[in-house]
Amino acid sequence: MGQQLIDVSHTIEAEMITYKGLPGPIICDYLSRKASRAIYDEGTEFHIGKIEMVANTGTYVDSPFHRYADGADLAGLPLDSLADLDGVVVRVSAEQHGRAIGPEHFSGIDPAGRAVLIQTGWDRHWRTDAYFEGHPFLTSAAAGYLRDAGVALVGIDSLNIDDTEDMSRPAHTILLGAGVPIVEHLANLSALPDNGFRFHAVPAKVRNFGTFPVRAYGVIHN
Repeated sequence: MGQQLIDVSHTIEAEMITYKGLPGPIICDYLSRKASRAIYDEGTEFHIGKIEMVANTGTYVDSPFHRYADGADLAGLPLDSLADLDGVVVRVSAEQHGRAIGPEHFSGIDPAGRAVLIQTGWDRHWRTDAYFEGHPFLTSAAAGYLRDAGVALVGIDSLNIDDTEDMSRPAHTILLGAGVPIVEHLANLSALPDNGFRFHAVPAKVRNFGTFPVRAYGVIHN
């Protein structure tokens, strides 16, 4: 049996803005190849890079610690909450249904123990000013429905899983409060089937950190 791996994460680039008001990453050399030639034998060279960035860069996962001081941090998240999850894609067009994604959009699936990925198509605006304005989001009722249904992880291809004008951040509050990781700024969800794939979104294992970029992907077995 063969398999196909589908990348559903954005590439991190120097000075890239993921969220307006947060700085883009600084990517540079710590040790350049040229400088390394003075250290190693002739014909041998290495590159050691350096990156400075906020945690909320590119496609990233939020752990409960992002919202709650006593919540599980990145190092505290078990691997089985982030990797090899049964995945399902829920496709919601903002043009057809509006910005607010309610619980009715999930009535046809069983979220229990699954990674529910919400495709809104908003990733088409990535790296443009349009990405930051009027994005689709999950309502508090939808977040509560998914929590109560036993969802394992929730992802979205939008700027934020919450309406950024709502400073109480109900979707983050409800899902992270229940220990459900959130993946934001997904991409290319149209390349995944509605179901029948495994989802992976594993960050670096950092203590006392709530958010970190991931290389998110789906695995389709043929």
